[in-house]
Amino acid sequence: MSKPIIFIACDTTSTKKVRKIIKESQNSKIKFGYKFGLEFLNSKNGRKFIYSLKNKITFGDYKLADIPNTCASTIKAVKDLKLNYITIHISSGLKAIQAAKKVAGSIKLIGVTILTSLDKKSLKEIGFNKEIKKLVLHQAKLAARAKLDAIVCSPHEIKIVRKVFKKEIITPGIRFANEKKGDQKRVMSPKQAIQNGATALVMGRSIIVGNIKNNIKKLIKELN
Repeated sequence: MSKPIIFIACDTTSTKKVRKIIKESQNSKIKFGYKFGLEFLNSKNGRKFIYSLKNKITFGDYKLADIPNTCASTIKAVKDLKLNYITIHISSGLKAIQAAKKVAGSIKLIGVTILTSLDKKSLKEIGFNKEIKKLVLHQAKLAARAKLDAIVCSPHEIKIVRKVFKKEIITPGIRFANEKKGDQKRVMSPKQAIQNGATALVMGRSIIVGNIKNNIKKLIKELN
């Protein structure tokens, strides 16, 4: 079983806390990256911190969802951060994801499918009538057409995404066995997600809440 990148979700506004996460997650047995969501990206010192961060795999989870020009212009505006990955909602439409991809350069553009916090009931509330897996499959085909570099999907959709999308598959909604789901609906253990074909996992509270080093030891034990 190949070992994926583990992106640690740095869900905080505190640069001090992020420094601690990075320091305590240095481990030769796992390849870590650091995912910065809107909470950190929009914080007072977040942008400055990412700009100064060197020799780390960085993931700007902007989840862009706008008209083509705005999506492309936003990527241009954050290129100075030298992020390795940036997310865009596939639901922005083909023209928007193509426009973003055109200006992304060396940044890997990740297409976001259906958020792991949503389930069938949630989608019906929004107005979607398709089943989750059919909708994600449709979005994966669009991502392949736009030549995106990666897809974010729940671990439950990895196998169907892999049928039409041959590049990186990044999966949030990862929880250790017997761990509370929190606000996630479609979850799976790290080992199960990798066995399903994930090339990268996103883990937040499972790693950063409590003793980070002990949580990482638990992860290493599960993956080996």
